[in-house]
Amino acid sequence: MTPAVQLAGVRKAFGAHPVLHDVSLRVERGERVALLGESGSGKSTLLNLVAGLESPDAGIVRVLGHEMSALDADGRARVRREHIGFVFQAFHLLAHLSAVQNVAVPLLLAGERADVAQQRAAHWLDDLGLGERLHALPRELSGGEQQRVALARALVHEPQLVLADEPTGNLDPANAQRALEGIASTIERCGAALVLVTHSEQAARIAQRRVRLLRHTLEEEPAAAPAATPGSTPP
Repeated sequence: MTPAVQLAGVRKAFGAHPVLHDVSLRVERGERVALLGESGSGKSTLLNLVAGLESPDAGIVRVLGHEMSALDADGRARVRREHIGFVFQAFHLLAHLSAVQNVAVPLLLAGERADVAQQRAAHWLDDLGLGERLHALPRELSGGEQQRVALARALVHEPQLVLADEPTGNLDPANAQRALEGIASTIERCGAALVLVTHSEQAARIAQRRVRLLRHTLEEEPAAAPAATPGSTPP
């Protein structure tokens, strides 16, 4: 079976500033990998390359068998829309849409009927403990609730790969732990692969593997004992 993510000899620079040099990485389907590194080390750039939001200067980026750098903009957008879910530090919820409407957006973009999209979105929110908050606007939700809405939006179209960029960076330690347990248990239940970009050791504990971006390349690290187990209560 083709891996969820495969990078080979990837290089990326911005002007004269090298960011990634000869980076290789393989993430199997269903595997959880934490990408660690200091701020400014290039973690988000690597995630953007996997998502096809940026192109490498050299090397190969394959996602679920699709060579992202060989696709045009429409092709990369189609891979993102059909196969990838995103969870961000800032959540990026649409302020004028309710929780259920925010979660329904990926389904609507994929051409799903509005009523079906709303039903699926409501199911995901209910599953994550937000059944009573379907019609709340983002400003009416706590940080932990917004994180759960963002997680539901990332998973509602049942992606095969989830990319998370510092998803707990705006949460206090207690809520961050609950959010991480929810991410780990929900993604395991869905069978999706996860690439989690973080500088937090706490967040990295939900991964099965850890890699660190250091001096523009990746180094494997021993994985710590996972902090979450299947069936953990979502945040």
